[in-house]
Amino acid sequence: MKLASLKHGRDGILVVVSRTLEICIEAGEIAPTMQAALDNWDAAAPKLQKLYQALNDGSIDARPFNEAACASPLPRAYQWADGSAYVNHVELVRKARGAAIPDSFWEEPLMYQGGSDAFLDPRGDIEIEDTAWGIDMEGEIAVITGDVPMGVSADDAGSHIRLLMLVNDVSLRNLIPGELGKGFGFFQSKPSSAFSPVAVTPDELGEAWQGNKVHLPLKVDYNGQPFGRADAGVDMTFDFARLVAHAAKSRPLGAGTIIGSGTVSNKLDGGPGKPVSAGGVGYSCIAEMRMIETIDQGKPETQFMSFGDTVRIWMEDADGKSIFGAIDQKVSQYNPPR
Repeated sequence: MKLASLKHGRDGILVVVSRTLEICIEAGEIAPTMQAALDNWDAAAPKLQKLYQALNDGSIDARPFNEAACASPLPRAYQWADGSAYVNHVELVRKARGAAIPDSFWEEPLMYQGGSDAFLDPRGDIEIEDTAWGIDMEGEIAVITGDVPMGVSADDAGSHIRLLMLVNDVSLRNLIPGELGKGFGFFQSKPSSAFSPVAVTPDELGEAWQGNKVHLPLKVDYNGQPFGRADAGVDMTFDFARLVAHAAKSRPLGAGTIIGSGTVSNKLDGGPGKPVSAGGVGYSCIAEMRMIETIDQGKPETQFMSFGDTVRIWMEDADGKSIFGAIDQKVSQYNPPR
């Protein structure tokens, strides 16, 4: 089934969305919000599924679904942890600065805990004070979990995945080195992220959901031009079950925890990828393109995002139909209170 949160207050109004993303119906009698549904998933999910079936059958009154009226599926969450499942991306980062990748990077995922109290709307502006901070998009996939016991095995962790969605994990690249140099991790360099208008249960993906991976291209357009078409099921070193188990190694995860894949990244014939315009599958972030330019030419040519730049992130099924709706954002200047 497909679920979304219409903008309303802090936590939105839960709606069930048709498979075609054309119509929706409020689900308040079952659960008023997405978090409420996740908190009581065993009871709520069958009722939501029945509503979803009626919606698709046309046997229930519904209203048009408007992606622009949506908040992120969880407008705020108890936890947002982002992994780096595509080690190719990490390898390129280090190679660009002449550093080898430690063997441990292939054995255990990287993960950081991000801010989850104020996610952006899927169509909300990316408001940043200064372009000198190095504004970048990062196209990713994320899962939302139910309650996950501490120490869950990777074999069992997949059963705790409730929903999937897309992510724009905004990064401020020029702030990252100073923060990581202190040896404590990201904070100011990771502003609010945005998620796709719709979250879907894994069964909605059909055969594209295999091995706890999504085997479909993640589509990224930058300023209206194709920028990334990387296949999310290719070169994913750590699947989502492995990421969930990693996050739960030393603590339980509460229902509504979001776990991200990290930037979707593909190799090309065993080496760095190529832009879409050159016949490759492109990139899911600007930094990766800059890394490859540095490796090939000694310095990057592509600039990070400027005010007015736009990014669109979406995914289509085998028939070319949008699955999650689209993240469609513009970078704008934020003027802080003085």
